[in-house]
Order: sequence, then structure tokens, then C-alpha cells
Amino acid sequence: MKELKPIIIPEHYNYIATFLTLACNLKCSYCINHFGKDGFVNKRLSGEEWVQGINRIKSRYDLPITLQGGEPSLHKDFIYILNNIKPELNIDILTNLQFDINEFIAKVDPNRIKRNAPYASIRVSYHPEQMELLPLVEKVLRMQDAGFSIGIWGVLHPSQEDVIRKAQEYCQGRGIDFRFKEFLGEYDGKLYGTFKYEGSCDRKFEKKVLCKTTELIAGSDGSIYRCHSDLYEGRTPVGNLIDPNFELEDIYRVCEVFGHCNPCDVKVKTNRFQQYGHTSVDIKEVTPA
Repeated sequence: MKELKPIIIPEHYNYIATFLTLACNLKCSYCINHFGKDGFVNKRLSGEEWVQGINRIKSRYDLPITLQGGEPSLHKDFIYILNNIKPELNIDILTNLQFDINEFIAKVDPNRIKRNAPYASIRVSYHPEQMELLPLVEKVLRMQDAGFSIGIWGVLHPSQEDVIRKAQEYCQGRGIDFRFKEFLGEYDGKLYGTFKYEGSCDRKFEKKVLCKTTELIAGSDGSIYRCHSDLYEGRTPVGNLIDPNFELEDIYRVCEVFGHCNPCDVKVKTNRFQQYGHTSVDIKEVTPA
């Protein structure tokens, strides 16, 4: 394949997300991917195309490429992609770990997914609606023993908080790093989450604003999106990871659907250094002409 010109990540960027597929083998009722209307693009890049696109990226040691979804391991070339990303790029994985870990351990070098960071490089989501804890724990322990940097995260959903907290206690007793994620979304008519911009997720109005991201978000077909909301709802992308002419523009872009944001973009959270107070996007109102 022809080598593509580099994509240079701005210094203030906090995250690089590659959604290998938006398909998932779980059906969680509170999935953040389904917060708005579903507009998922079903097309997927091949493993070779993903590698070509990802290897264009020039990032920093502290800013890894995060392979996620959906469930990234559902991509038929998941391990090929992992093993062919250039060594200068660090790799993180978000997964539910519902795959064959024997093959993974046999084919993937644990040192390839490990770096000096305040959290695990492989972050496993625990969803008690859909998963049993004990088999998950045994899989995580086996991967830990094989040398992988791995931990479990549980969403503090109002209906599952006690279960999640007990799971943390059990996992910590087994030597597993188990952390919480704030629940984002609606439950019993209430919107949960700590958001920087009032009304941004209420879906009661549409307002024109200027928005600037701190994240590179690549969908399953390589399309680059302004935000998670655009990705999940299938709005027009701003480019494509394997387009030879694509250049990353670190600019404010006009958005006409403020009020239909995805919580991932506007929540107040920790950055990649686990420092609280970060928000993925900066939004300001359009100045009238």
C-alpha cells in the first residue's frame, strides 16, 4: 500500500479513539453508544487498512491509540491490527473480554500493551446485566499472570451500584485493580452525569454553536468525526483515516445540534493523567453577524 502522509496530533489532544467496530456481543440496557438515535455505519476497514491509517498517526508516549467499539475483538483482524501497529505508538484496549484469551496470550506480546500510566492499558468493562463476575475474574487473573497490564471498570448504574461495589471489594481481594465509571444517561426519568454545558444532553432543543475537540475519533470505516454524538448518530464526518488528502485541523467547527450531545463529550472527567476537571470539547456560542 502507498504510504500516507502523517497525521500529527496536537499537543492539547487527550485521546485517540479507534472504533474497530460498533458491533457488540452484549446488550446492556444503559449502553452509552445508544444514548441518541442509532446511526451506526456498518462498513468496517480491513485489518490492513486500519494498520495503514493508524500508522499515519504521530502521537506522544503519554497518548496511546485506544482500540475500542462496540467490542473491538469482534473485528476479524483484531490481533493482526494489534501486532502491526508501529512500535512508536502505544496501545490501549477497551473490551468486555468475551473472547478467547488463550489465542490472545499466545499471539500478543504483553509488553506491547504496557506503559507507565496511572491505569491499566487493557480496561475491561464489567456489566452484571450480561456477565458473570467469577469467570471474568479468572480470565483477568490469567492475563495478569501472563504479564498483561489489565484492570476492570464497573459503571455505577443506580440499579446496580451495590453489585458493582461488592464486585470491586471481591476483585481487590484477588489482586485486581477495579475502578468505577460514573453512570451517564437516563434512568427512571432522571439524567445522570456531571456535564460542563447546561442542557447539552437534554435533547430538548437544537442550538448552533462552535465546538472544538481534544480527541481524534475514528469510526469503523475510518471516518473521522467531530465528536461521539456524530459517530453514533451517523452525521457527516470531517474526513477519513485512509484518505491520502486528510489533514487534521485543530479548529472550532460549526455545530447545529447542540442540545443533542453525547455525555462522553461534555461530561466533566479525568484526563489521561487521571486529573479531574477535563472535558473533551470546548463549546462557545456563535457570535451574531
